[in-house]
Amino acid sequence: MSVKNRGGSELASRNAFSRNWVLLLCLGSFCAGMFFTNRMWLVPGGERSSKFFRVADAQMKIKSEDCNPQRNGYKASIIENSRTRLSIQELNDTIADLERKLAAAMDDNESVSKGSISLENPKTDYLNLKRRKYFMVIGINTAFSSRKRRDSIRSTWMPQGEKRTKLEEEKGIIIRFVIGHSSTSGGILDKAVAAEELMNRDFLRLNHVEGYLELSAKTKTYFATAVAFWDAEFYVKVDDDVHVNLATLGSTLAAHRRKPRVYIGCMKSGPVLSQKGLKYHEPEHWIFGGEGNKYFRHATGQLYAISKDLAKYILKNQCGAC
Repeated sequence: MSVKNRGGSELASRNAFSRNWVLLLCLGSFCAGMFFTNRMWLVPGGERSSKFFRVADAQMKIKSEDCNPQRNGYKASIIENSRTRLSIQELNDTIADLERKLAAAMDDNESVSKGSISLENPKTDYLNLKRRKYFMVIGINTAFSSRKRRDSIRSTWMPQGEKRTKLEEEKGIIIRFVIGHSSTSGGILDKAVAAEELMNRDFLRLNHVEGYLELSAKTKTYFATAVAFWDAEFYVKVDDDVHVNLATLGSTLAAHRRKPRVYIGCMKSGPVLSQKGLKYHEPEHWIFGGEGNKYFRHATGQLYAISKDLAKYILKNQCGAC
């Protein structure tokens, strides 16, 4: 019995010892596991939390901006209004520029392409523009009552339509009837000429009041207007009761191309008539001297021509444009 009790006690003590060690090992393993677990998850946990807070801050910022739409809308409206004003200003400038160009193009088209010219102020800057050069400009002096004479010229030596255009382009010869306006501007006489002009497109309208005593002023206005509009070598004045041989006139003027200050025509000189009642009485006879004095040598008024330099001189010095 004693042997059995000793053996049983020894076995019980061994079993108790083993259980204690197992508990200690389990406890140590648990502590070690907790230690390493905290070490491994410390940094990642911090990163995730920092990312979380950054995302949260961004969302809060967006929400705060969205919560103040009036401020954002005000800024956007200011920027949009500024852009709109700039765009409108640029558009207005562009439209104004196009309107000026269109008006100039319409004027050129009406006056040049259609053939009829009306110049209120001959002292424009046409002389400074690069223009096509012509050989001669022929101005036919006419009056409101001379419709039959004009039709006679149109049917004889003055080409019409495409033939006149060809004469201008190939030969450099411009032909126009020269007339001003009546004392009652826009009256029946002016309307009749306007209708004739619309049909034929062969007039040069002057800023001049028609009248028999104003023929000299009309001639000066014609030369000034013609040289202001056309760049030609010669400018010819002819009455509407004269029929011109264009070939002969052209060859005559061509012989004087290299000469300066050309004044060519049927030259004459006669006495200055100071006695009243005579047909060709000179009211300003005293300018030419005493009794028996003569006019300076000059061309008869039916047909004569001057060169461009003389026409420019008239343009710069005519009293009507001073």
